[in-house]
Amino acid sequence: MADVSEASAHGGGLKRTLGPWSLVALGIGAIIGAGIFVRTAAAIAERAGPSVTLAFVVAGIGCAFAGLCYAEFASMIPVAGSAFTYSYATMGELVAWIIGWDLVLEYAVGAATVAIAWSEYFNKVLEYFGVQVPYQWCHSPFEKAMGSGVAGIMNLPALAILLVLSLLLVRGTQESAMVNAVIVVVKLAIVVMVIVIGWGFMNPANHTPYIPAPTTYTTPEGVVHPYGGIMGILGAAGVVFFAFIGFDAVSTAAQETKNPARDMPFGILGSLVVCTILYVLFSHVLSGVATVEDFRTFGKEASVTFAIQKYMTGYSWLGKLVTVAILAGFSSVILVMLLGQSRVFFSMSEAGLVPKIFADVHPKFHTPWKSNLLFFVFTGIFGAFIPGDIVGEMTSIGTLFAFILVCAGAWIIRVRQPELPRGFKVPALPVVSILGIGVCGAMIYGLGWTNWLRLAVWLVIGLVFYFTYGIHHSKLNPANAKK
Repeated sequence: MADVSEASAHGGGLKRTLGPWSLVALGIGAIIGAGIFVRTAAAIAERAGPSVTLAFVVAGIGCAFAGLCYAEFASMIPVAGSAFTYSYATMGELVAWIIGWDLVLEYAVGAATVAIAWSEYFNKVLEYFGVQVPYQWCHSPFEKAMGSGVAGIMNLPALAILLVLSLLLVRGTQESAMVNAVIVVVKLAIVVMVIVIGWGFMNPANHTPYIPAPTTYTTPEGVVHPYGGIMGILGAAGVVFFAFIGFDAVSTAAQETKNPARDMPFGILGSLVVCTILYVLFSHVLSGVATVEDFRTFGKEASVTFAIQKYMTGYSWLGKLVTVAILAGFSSVILVMLLGQSRVFFSMSEAGLVPKIFADVHPKFHTPWKSNLLFFVFTGIFGAFIPGDIVGEMTSIGTLFAFILVCAGAWIIRVRQPELPRGFKVPALPVVSILGIGVCGAMIYGLGWTNWLRLAVWLVIGLVFYFTYGIHHSKLNPANAKK
């Protein structure tokens, strides 16, 4: 097991400039993205109908428990690296490997999910200029157009945005604090405008019954989901959980925080509270303005813009504004996710768990350029050839599993090393850890056996790689101590 002090020693020299409200803004900027603008409609259509609002509450509660555990880790080990660094320093290499491998689902597959959403809204922008990408070149081979039955071939816009942003990362382009703040304001403004203006266009019939009777829904791809009832809400919570992914990115800024012990918990939990309230209100309005059938058919793509243009008479300008602003916001989210992925694998490469190529730095741009390009190939395959619903749920279940390990880790390290200095302690431990594991586990259960199978296959592939490569090249392996 790596030493906590050793983990804390890595990556020093960053200037501590961030206060609590800066961290809240960072969290909101990372959280609000494709999840609220795309996955909400999928949850309404396939899982819960108007009770999607309850799903957001469940997802928010699960994130809050995990967030408290993240906060303790961040105050105890205030370094970059998020869950991988925490687990590497406290729970040993194997658990760290599982979490690091799992984070590929959060960051890389998550970037592909947002790229697919970016493609949907990009096509809407092109329509404003009388241009349209043919269906087969902006959808995966597993999707067919409503009515015509035309099948997709590959999603070129999703592939293109992933390539452009990967090349930007190779060049070393980073968002400044000012740019991030502007993007946060824009995304918040969109959400608030849709809530305020859309409130007057809600149809009470769309909220009746608020919790649909338990039944099933079969997607166009042939996947059967529980719809309505408790299982529908839990399944929807797993789907919209994607909308909360990003709050853990706050913990990666611990080295640049003025007072990590005080500010980390505030930043993590504060951003979660703000976003949960906005999400509940936003989903309540969206499910009240348009029907479930809308989100199952022609309103499935670019759902927010569709609802505005079809039902909110006199506000077509808002639909266009939302489309362009969402497009810009999605671009920043993809950039952050790709950046986060390269950082996690950079740390894993430094530990010897993945090949050195992931830590190779460009001689001119000083970025892990080979890692960026390799992950472009990986994310490009998902973005171009897999439907958004599938990659979105893979991202959710992978992140939920990582959160379960973090909740367990906070409990384990409190028992094993209670003497370690902590700027923040999870209250009522182990109750919080148990509740976090329980709520996240319930959301995994709600996502259904197809997603369990995908997660299991992914983890098996990771374990095979670890036992055939990682364990033999690890810096914790005595055989490599003198290398």
